[in-house]
Amino acid sequence: MTDDLPLRPATPDDFLKASTLLFGLFHRALDQEEQDLDRRVWEADRTLVVTDADEVVGHTFAAARDLTVPGAVLPAAHVTGVGVAPTHRRRGLLTRLMRRQLRDLRDAGREPLAILWASEARIYPRFGYGLASTRLELSIDTREVKLPAATAGGRLRAGSPADLYPELTKVYDTLRPERPGWSSRTDEWWAQVLADSPGRREGATERRAVVHEGEGGVDGYALWRSKSGWSSTGPNATVHVSEIAAADPVAYATLWRFLLGIDLARTVTYGFAAVDDPLLYLASDIRQLDTHFADGLWVRLLDLPAALAARRYATDLDVVFEVGDPLLPENAGRWRVAGGPPGATCERTSAEADLACDVTDLGAAYLGGTSLAALAAAGRVRELRPGALHRASTAFGWYRQPSAPEIF
Repeated sequence: MTDDLPLRPATPDDFLKASTLLFGLFHRALDQEEQDLDRRVWEADRTLVVTDADEVVGHTFAAARDLTVPGAVLPAAHVTGVGVAPTHRRRGLLTRLMRRQLRDLRDAGREPLAILWASEARIYPRFGYGLASTRLELSIDTREVKLPAATAGGRLRAGSPADLYPELTKVYDTLRPERPGWSSRTDEWWAQVLADSPGRREGATERRAVVHEGEGGVDGYALWRSKSGWSSTGPNATVHVSEIAAADPVAYATLWRFLLGIDLARTVTYGFAAVDDPLLYLASDIRQLDTHFADGLWVRLLDLPAALAARRYATDLDVVFEVGDPLLPENAGRWRVAGGPPGATCERTSAEADLACDVTDLGAAYLGGTSLAALAAAGRVRELRPGALHRASTAFGWYRQPSAPEIF
């Protein structure tokens, strides 16, 4: 069923109604502090709304941020706040919003790709988004996991995130250009990351921070909170880590020793570990990390040739893709991608195709975390010239798996 309710760009006057809609959709109590933070990053001219009389009943927003991809940092539309009022479901409003957003973003020409976190993973492949990064959720038994003995050098300094803010931003900005999946953070987006209203704590303490200082200054940090707990056998608190980042192995291991050694805690949780996270190889017993696999970023190519030419490739590459894209037909057809570690080109061609796939699959492979070979094994990529899949899959990979440290 389709609906003819008006769909239009938002105006600043729509914010409160849109915010009220989203708090309800995501089952969160209205919070003035949270609304004030949201207002700081919400951009009316990058937002679409569906209205019914004077109510906002549908919403999507594409924040303007940069994203690190293999070998480059690119503008990327960070899509968030997607939803339709429960009174207006099954009327085609979500489809209208997502299709209009894709068209507007493509026509604007500012970003070659869009990314999002999926509240429901079955929805977004319909609009060309492919699963481009995955993550591990850890629930660590601190009594069963030991790390290698500490090496000399460095010290830890604890404080509030506000007090340590300059150090946090310095480390993050130093690491970000080499970490596929990491997004740029203005002060407004850091405020989102560090938001600490009581409603976010779920009975735990305020957010805390700790930094590691090496010979050259601060080179790592962790953000965490704890929740008290007791059992019949004694203390049973939980430490919840929201972010950890470090420039070298010594700093990373030192921060984890601190987190795993907090008094009275028996469990440490962390929901954003990379699938190649160093902790997997530091821990004395990997099974006691209690890892659970989860999806991360979903990528949608808006301007296919611009996106494929902008990233770098692990090995030399010369391949012709036959691509389908029913929503953005400018991306459809045959494209020759040629290049390697120094750079690449992507141009339309009439040459015979080597591989055939949908734009969703190129989005999935874009960050180097989902291999073209794996997609081919699932029947989603077809090899048309023998040997092309092996070479292309190797070239699309990267020396680090993509990770994303925040849900935006």
